[in-house]
Amino acid sequence: MDPRLTQELDERYIGIALGHVTKEYPNKLDHVMVEDRDARTPRDLHPVFYGSFDWHSCVHSYWLLARLLRLFPKNARAADVSFLFESAFTEANVADEVAYLARPSSAGFERPYGWAWALMLGAELRRARDPRWAKQFASLEKAFAARFMQFLPKLTYPIRGGTHGNTAFAFILTEEYTRAVGDMALKDLMASCARNWFGADKNAPAWEPSGDDFLSCTLVEAECMRVLLPTDEFAAWFTSFLPDLETQEPKTLFTPATVSDRSDGKIAHLDGLNLSRAWCMKRLAGALGSDPRASILRETAERHIVTALPHVAGDYMGEHWLATYALMALGPVD
Repeated sequence: MDPRLTQELDERYIGIALGHVTKEYPNKLDHVMVEDRDARTPRDLHPVFYGSFDWHSCVHSYWLLARLLRLFPKNARAADVSFLFESAFTEANVADEVAYLARPSSAGFERPYGWAWALMLGAELRRARDPRWAKQFASLEKAFAARFMQFLPKLTYPIRGGTHGNTAFAFILTEEYTRAVGDMALKDLMASCARNWFGADKNAPAWEPSGDDFLSCTLVEAECMRVLLPTDEFAAWFTSFLPDLETQEPKTLFTPATVSDRSDGKIAHLDGLNLSRAWCMKRLAGALGSDPRASILRETAERHIVTALPHVAGDYMGEHWLATYALMALGPVD
């Protein structure tokens, strides 16, 4: 764990998340309406995840709270987090979230980003000191795992963009869930898909960043292959995928993105790109051991963290989600 992730920073990030997970407005819904009665408020539609500007940011902010509560159980806001979870993760609230998914018009709701974050939250709740939270959340977790199993066999091509649709990023998060619950069928399906989609990729051109990326299509693909492939298979693939890493090429991967306007929600994504790049680089470096490429990745990760960390809070367009990515960049790898 990065030494900067102290109890002081933990309490700051918990305070940020507690400040918006129950903040209903402003809100950007992913909601298809087919009749007048579908015109409802965020809280009516999503009694658990109605805050944080959008559903997926609310989900991963709950993940942040659960994870920091586990890492720092004696933090000053622990009682506040526990009270929130007991209020949010009730049988009725979770049942309403599950019922929303059953609507015919909700088939593509939050696919795949929200699906994967819901599974990451489920995995983290299973590690929590209070087993009731995971038990109450289980039906929603199972619904999203089932959606992946149904959807992936018909996904002919991966989505490679640097935003919410990215398939490789969803696989990284979902793989952690499969380990937490022992769901080898889902992990094996993802591994088969990843080999088919990415197995022949070589000499990554790294055409990034685009103007609203918060994910590196190059690095999340590499990290996806790391978590899904056997060690030797990944090592050979990675060398072919980024053959010039030792000379810091492609250069764009080694240069933190510039953020020109943090009040613009799309441009503010680039702070997240810097943090998610750092997260991937540190995890990939860990897999390389004493290989000289590991030091290059760690040094580059540090440049990205230093660039982004001061901007986690300040404008709500970043504040409603960036602390999660800061925690990913600074926290331990499970």
